[in-house]
Amino acid sequence: MRYVWTLLSFLVGLVPLIAPLAPDPHPALTVATAVWIAALVWIAPDRPEWALLLTAPLFAVNNLWAQAITTFVVFTACRRLPPRGRLWALLGIMTLLQSVFSQFQESYRSMPLWEAVAGAIVGSVFFVLFPAVSGMLLGRRRPMVRLLQERNEYLERARALTAASARADERAHIAGEMHDMLGHRLSLISIHAGALELTTARKAPQLHEQAELIRTTSSLAMAELREILGVLRTNPEPESLDEDTGTRSDITALVEGSGLAATLDWSGDDLHGADQRTRRAVHRVVREALTNVAKHAPSARTRVQVAVQGGRARIQVVNGPSPATPGKGTRRGLIGLEERVGLLGGSFSAGPPVEGGFRVAADVPLKPPAQADQTAAEVAEVPPPLAAEVLTVPRVLGGGCLGLLALLPIAGALTVLLLFALLNPTQMNAPYFDSLRVGVTTEGDIYEEFGVGQLGVDGCSRFRTSHNPELSYKLCFRDGKLSSKEQERP
Repeated sequence: MRYVWTLLSFLVGLVPLIAPLAPDPHPALTVATAVWIAALVWIAPDRPEWALLLTAPLFAVNNLWAQAITTFVVFTACRRLPPRGRLWALLGIMTLLQSVFSQFQESYRSMPLWEAVAGAIVGSVFFVLFPAVSGMLLGRRRPMVRLLQERNEYLERARALTAASARADERAHIAGEMHDMLGHRLSLISIHAGALELTTARKAPQLHEQAELIRTTSSLAMAELREILGVLRTNPEPESLDEDTGTRSDITALVEGSGLAATLDWSGDDLHGADQRTRRAVHRVVREALTNVAKHAPSARTRVQVAVQGGRARIQVVNGPSPATPGKGTRRGLIGLEERVGLLGGSFSAGPPVEGGFRVAADVPLKPPAQADQTAAEVAEVPPPLAAEVLTVPRVLGGGCLGLLALLPIAGALTVLLLFALLNPTQMNAPYFDSLRVGVTTEGDIYEEFGVGQLGVDGCSRFRTSHNPELSYKLCFRDGKLSSKEQERP
């Protein structure tokens, strides 16, 4: 694409050879300025400072097309340079140099001072300010887009890590469930198989071998189960769970063994007949709540309430305010409790009550649905990162509108000048030339009839003749009237 822009710049710089604009530069200067602007377009991405400063010599030659391409150079250079004081100083020096070089043109030297100043200001706005500002904004878009992409990737990675952590936690929960539910059963099978082996050795020798096989197989199964659970469980439970887990005696032992100023208030039936998952949830809620009290408010009075009624178990652990400054926790334990209770079809809440302190409450059914374990919260697939196009479409549109703000006025002016050059009736016939009177004929009369012609560096207009393509009429004006006329050949 760089080659394309360079070639287009060169071709645009050669337009005055086809449609000369007033004043008409020398063909050699036209080719030189076309080569010069093409070179600036080529070096602008790599040497933006030099590209900006080297635009000034183009304004010494009246090649408006090459001067218009300097807006592209300024736009490209300002995209590469950070918008700091150094860049603005560089733009100021460039504008000053362009104004100085433009004084080498005959048309600027012949016009009044206020017109030259006004032309310099307007040229600075269109050729420098607009493309510089749009280039700066689009240049800022690039690092901002890169930052958005990095943040997007970071957030997606964080989500992926969170999903992995959730899977690991769930795997640990599954391992705990298998250990607590199957381990105890396998231990009973192994014990009874051992007793059966001893009995068959005395009373049924023919069955002793099968009984021994049952005992060894159950022991091997127990060992393999523990080995597998050792891989699955990333955070082993501090104590094993048994058939009394979650019952009144179990919760009483938890409260008494917590070392806190805690009391237990149990109302309703015991939980021996409740589902194992419910009893396990009750045990975990009370244990996690007491652990948090021991960490953050060890001197606070704590009340543990368990109410069993209406087919549900309601647990509440409330501790009063503590004079000590509470520590900062990760809340992972509370999040795990909320997930476990939610899987059973219950509700969970944790937070400081109005009177101060902290309260943990849970409400779980005694007989949760069988599919509750099957509907464990699954980690959603992490969506792919947002594409750069999605992230930057608003900025691209905004930058494009700003770029049009800088380029449309210039492109429109050049189009008008091109049409004027192509359609300007600059051919003058001999009778009309002979009728012109020096000091009498006004400049406006001639321009109204034949246009401005081709202005030379001497400020005079030249008109092609209608009868001889190698002959032209040279008309010079002063104070709005014809001061001299002559025929000339190239």
